[in-house]
Amino acid sequence: MASVLRRSQTVLNSLCRRQFSASPDGNLTTHGGKSMNLYSAINQALHIALETDPRAYVFGEDVGFGGVFRCTTGLADRYGKDRVFNTPLCEQGIVGFGIGLAAMGNRAIAEIQFADYIYPAFDQIVNEAAKFRYRSGNQFNCGGLTIRAPYGAVGHGGHYHSQSPEAFFCHVPGIKVVIPRSPYQAKGLLLSCIRDQNPVVFFEPKWLYRLAVEEVPEDDFMLPLSVAEVIREGSDITLVGWGAQLSVMEQACIDAEKEGISCELIDLRTLIPWDKETVEASVKKTGRLLISHEAPVTGGFGAEISASIVERCFLRLEAPVSRVCGLDTPFPLVFEPFYMPTKNKILDAIKATVKY
Repeated sequence: MASVLRRSQTVLNSLCRRQFSASPDGNLTTHGGKSMNLYSAINQALHIALETDPRAYVFGEDVGFGGVFRCTTGLADRYGKDRVFNTPLCEQGIVGFGIGLAAMGNRAIAEIQFADYIYPAFDQIVNEAAKFRYRSGNQFNCGGLTIRAPYGAVGHGGHYHSQSPEAFFCHVPGIKVVIPRSPYQAKGLLLSCIRDQNPVVFFEPKWLYRLAVEEVPEDDFMLPLSVAEVIREGSDITLVGWGAQLSVMEQACIDAEKEGISCELIDLRTLIPWDKETVEASVKKTGRLLISHEAPVTGGFGAEISASIVERCFLRLEAPVSRVCGLDTPFPLVFEPFYMPTKNKILDAIKATVKY
């Protein structure tokens, strides 16, 4: 497992360094800034959110001293315990309080310590936050609510600290679901989520907190929600993923290229509402689609992508849509390497799809 993580870190850092933005003349330029990891980028985004908006509050279990992953370090000292404060160990109460705070016109940034424990707050999120605006006929809303939660595999988390529950929330109209792949993405997307006019669930890949490092601008910037990013162009097959899985998929693309297969890799970034047009355009070009995520394959968000693209691109597909995902079992501890959608699993699926 250690050797797998080392290889992943090498590719991940390469992927992180290959961040680009359009300059005024249309050319692509690399981002400037300070080298930092993902948790530092999130911490910086929270500092900016609190500094630029006196209505912003950060709260959750243990956030006062920095939290389990240290993402809130220094916030309470700088902005005071009336704006950054610990809550009781009660996820339903955390989100319920956040809904009320946001409904009064504030920016409520709630932390759920692990995404695995977001389920007690499920009713508050899907029956209250998501429907708040609709049930009032747009007279009231809790659009200032952002729920942060570390999610996904970490190498030793087992079945209570490794889950990927994003698909549960993608089924619910009225909320947005966002997952970054790198420090730069995390900072820009989180600030966009906090300032968005809709409640957002922001899942942070805990595996990347200290593993992913890249240059991140220290100033205030935002990245657009619901806009996918083509991070690798190709002509033979389209790969779609999000979060930490992008680095694994990148490894598979590199190996596939050695065998003469050209892969186009897309980071969805926002799962709901997701950028169907970018994925559709890519699949119409390549004729093939592979989706990969850590969550179990049955009912995973990959199924929604697959169904939508088949509806839109049926006559252009050269092969069935392929999904390389987690298994339909509780997340195992000892057998985590067998559960995970690895580079080799993705590479095999790429070759099988291209040769179909």
